[in-house]
Amino acid sequence: MQSTPTSERVHIAIFGRCNAGKSTLMNALTGQDVAIVSKERGTTTDPVQKAMELQGLGAAVIIDTPGLDDDTLLGTARMARTAKVLDRTDIALILFTDEGTDVEMDVVKECRIREITTITLIAQSDRLTNMEALRAEVATLTKTEPITISALKGEGIAELKERIATCRPNEERLITEGFCKAGDRVLLVMPQDKSAPKGRLIQPQVQTIRELLDRGCVPMCCTPESMATALAAYATPPELIITDSQAFEEVYRMKPEASTLTSFSILFARYKGDIALFLEGVKALKRITATSRILIAEACTHTPQNEDIGRVKLPRILRKRFGEGLQIDIVGGADYPTDLTPYDLVIHCGACMFNRRHVLSRVERAREQGVAITNYGVILAALTGILDRVKAE
Repeated sequence: MQSTPTSERVHIAIFGRCNAGKSTLMNALTGQDVAIVSKERGTTTDPVQKAMELQGLGAAVIIDTPGLDDDTLLGTARMARTAKVLDRTDIALILFTDEGTDVEMDVVKECRIREITTITLIAQSDRLTNMEALRAEVATLTKTEPITISALKGEGIAELKERIATCRPNEERLITEGFCKAGDRVLLVMPQDKSAPKGRLIQPQVQTIRELLDRGCVPMCCTPESMATALAAYATPPELIITDSQAFEEVYRMKPEASTLTSFSILFARYKGDIALFLEGVKALKRITATSRILIAEACTHTPQNEDIGRVKLPRILRKRFGEGLQIDIVGGADYPTDLTPYDLVIHCGACMFNRRHVLSRVERAREQGVAITNYGVILAALTGILDRVKAE
């Protein structure tokens, strides 16, 4: 892994009307011609994103979105995609023009509901004739101090970057916080079956190993088949064992009494989501019957392998437990139902491909609709009968 994963970057999205200068602003922020710029309405048909480093903020993703007032034939579909961008937005840049403030204020209000950091901008200052009046109106409506910019001429871009830098999250989150400390020996058990990418490790494994090294821990890696050999290499049992959730049962049988056991999926459930709600949600298993309906949500959109955990193994385990009539729907990537009420349980992956805000937006949707939600690692530990002997919090 050569650079910061997209899921670990601050997501900065640009919102505004058609021809408000969103694409020009994206190009100005990135210093590249990333987005197509045109006077034609509806030029940006889908969200466009670019990873970059912003001084003072660090690793970020800049996202250009379709116009908020897109009235073209596909405008409704484009607006739906723009709305989905809010699910993963950490910082919203909202461009106001002299064409009105109604659609822009809709975004401002939604950002407040979601507690998204918002920066308001008076766009295209090089051509505005009522700039001061508009600036005063926006300041009154939003109760913020807008920045006046001309992305085309580069005016106000430096000030905008400085403002963005002040939005850097103060909270530093760790994947393994509370699970280990400097000097602890950590055994990582990582199956290398057909579903594992050839020639590389998957992202949760890479991120966890790197963090353990940064924290001064001593990681050792093995497969379930070589776990006994790895344990024999220790003079005393390792303080922590982290396994792929699908190997819980096998690893638990070999785990020394003195070692703490958890999984990559559980660690990422804590890191990205709401582990307390996931632990509460798994209790819904007591109410699942052969006629229940379950949603399995994956963050990635990979081509399913023969032994894919979310699309093959987990459904097989669930149907074996509750009956072949169990209805299981599977979605991947950005696909996630707006209405979750038809489901008795939602099971989400560790979401290593999503940023924390994206995961929490999905968790909150389930909470608001009263639908139980849990995580791969939590439910696999529960189905194996060892959840009370696995560290999750």
